[in-house]
Amino acid sequence: MGNVSVLIAIGVGRDGYRRVLGVVEGAKEDKAGWSGFLRHLKQRGLSGVRMFISDACLGLVESIGDFYPEALWQRCVVHFYRNVFSYVPRGRVGEVSLMLKAIHASESKEVARAKAREAIKKLKEMRLGSAAKWVEENIEETLCYYGFPSSHWRRVRTNNPMERIIKEIRRRSRVVGAFPDGQSALMLCAARLRHISGTKWGSRRYLDMDLLREMDRKEEVEVG
Repeated sequence: MGNVSVLIAIGVGRDGYRRVLGVVEGAKEDKAGWSGFLRHLKQRGLSGVRMFISDACLGLVESIGDFYPEALWQRCVVHFYRNVFSYVPRGRVGEVSLMLKAIHASESKEVARAKAREAIKKLKEMRLGSAAKWVEENIEETLCYYGFPSSHWRRVRTNNPMERIIKEIRRRSRVVGAFPDGQSALMLCAARLRHISGTKWGSRRYLDMDLLREMDRKEEVEVG
């Protein structure tokens, strides 16, 4: 008996609605596993991807450039915070949390970078050198969402929608207990994803993509 990894991709289409893009069984969440999944999605016709949002899954991040070189990678800010907190004493997590959230509440990327520099300086003054170093080395990966309409920012800077889906699948799998093989586990995941996509999750517009198209037109005029 062993654990089985299931790789899932969801996305927002040009119409602004969310969709389940694919789900496959993966022996490991390594580069080979993610490369195979992205190849599968591309062969099925997935194109025009503007940005991937995930935690710092090295296998996925390394694979994106091989299949979608024009796409950005947005590091989930929630996972980023958790990484920083691992270097912070429990009694100071609240204070550091406010500093980090202030960065991502900024009105522009430039202001966010300035607040990040202030936070790094403050962390060093608090003698939290490891936390300061982590922020300094990784903060830029959390700021890609600033390249999208401001009304999209809250929804595209974290991987929370996927986390909620995974939590639901785990809840269901615990009820079943053990599976005879990986295919059985995959079938349960697929069934649950079909159910989720048929609810308000998939029938309610998630993002106003007209705002993104308008932003693109303005940028084309400025470049031209």
